[in-house]
Amino acid sequence: MSRRAVVIGAGLAGTLAAAVLSAAGVDEVIVLDRDDLPEGPEHRKGLPQGRHAHLLMAGGLAVMEDLVPGVGLRKRLLAAGAHEISLSSGMLALTPEGWLRRWRREGPVMLTCSRALLDWEVRSAVLEHCPVEVRRAAVVGLTGSPERVRGVRVTAPGGDTDLEADFVVDASGRGTRVVTWLAGLGLRGIEERTVDSGLVNATRVYRVPEGAERFPLTIVQPDPYGSRPGRSGMVLPIEGGRWMVSLGGTRGGEPPADPEGFLRYTLALPDPLVGRLISGAEPLTDVHLSRSTSNVRRYLERSARWPEGFTVLGDALGTFNPVYGQGMSVAAFGARVLGREVSRCGLTAPGLARRVLRGAARSVDAAWSMAVGQDVLYPGVRGGRRGVADRAVAAYTRRMMKAATGSYAAASAIWDVTSMRTPPTRMFHPAALLAALAGSPLPPLPEAPMTPGERKVLQGLDRTGL
Repeated sequence: MSRRAVVIGAGLAGTLAAAVLSAAGVDEVIVLDRDDLPEGPEHRKGLPQGRHAHLLMAGGLAVMEDLVPGVGLRKRLLAAGAHEISLSSGMLALTPEGWLRRWRREGPVMLTCSRALLDWEVRSAVLEHCPVEVRRAAVVGLTGSPERVRGVRVTAPGGDTDLEADFVVDASGRGTRVVTWLAGLGLRGIEERTVDSGLVNATRVYRVPEGAERFPLTIVQPDPYGSRPGRSGMVLPIEGGRWMVSLGGTRGGEPPADPEGFLRYTLALPDPLVGRLISGAEPLTDVHLSRSTSNVRRYLERSARWPEGFTVLGDALGTFNPVYGQGMSVAAFGARVLGREVSRCGLTAPGLARRVLRGAARSVDAAWSMAVGQDVLYPGVRGGRRGVADRAVAAYTRRMMKAATGSYAAASAIWDVTSMRTPPTRMFHPAALLAALAGSPLPPLPEAPMTPGERKVLQGLDRTGL
């Protein structure tokens, strides 16, 4: 008997879900999206964070390569202009505890490019290698009963119509209506939580100045410990010989949308390095703002009842403050769970939907703890309170970060966790604990650890007179 799966949402989570369903032998995989998908690496309406900085961490990239085998996704992205950045040596990073050193040792890497390029390359690879169909359609509900979902209801010019399916995946992202859809089947009481630091992102793209093509990724991180709004700035290389410059400010410290205010904001960060770099660079876009940054968790896996034939992945299950760079990797982890379970027991096996949901929730919870543990520290945060456990974790994290400014053992533990190669428990392994307790064996760096060549590049770009 032929089996059909429907995936709601053609973003990263939906595309990866479609890939694993196809690889698991599902006869027909249909992806539905309410937007027209671009015919190239261009921004699309349904992705509010798409114009801002995205970091594809090593853990997420490794899983994506496994989910879409045979296409060399990493090589494909690099060939399209993405950059591979070493966390140990390829960054200038100012943390709340000081500048991180650049170590001449191998460490995890991350890829930087525009979100538009990443989505385009992943979607193209999947459609080239998997028998997946993409349709433009807006889903308005689920069909079936509280015991089993039988398909989806979509809008059509002549009225709503039903599309039957043996299995439905909601990967519709931050704007999902899954709680409403479940209520339409008679399933209510879904627990939800929102923690909102009020973060506003502001991004502008610049042409990389001549001679600065190899300048390191530069980031000034926000400080959650100073009882002041968190302010951050980042210059990261993307495809096409461009710099994407993204600023972030929590409630009370939001960056402005006007070009002059944008530059002033960079120069007022704890170190003016970002502003000095771009002060003489040619802007290619206006400043784009986004306020869709809150952490939202839908605890669907805790529901007392759950229908067969329906599961939820990616941002539809949990969204995070994008400053932490976790969302894309978490989407990949969820798709991996889906592929593993469907391959193991088949698309219509009893309990499949809940097993996938619970498995995906584990990686969501790990990312949620990291993001919310920082966001609750900012003044004016909504939906979050600092408990005893939060204070203890924050104190330990701060001690670890301070040690990491001069301890390779501490820095490597942080890299492993932030790159999502290991769970947060890596921070509590014996070697990491010892490094945190011992502290940094080296004095704090008085300024960014640039090479003489990099300092010369900066001096040639700087128009601020600082």
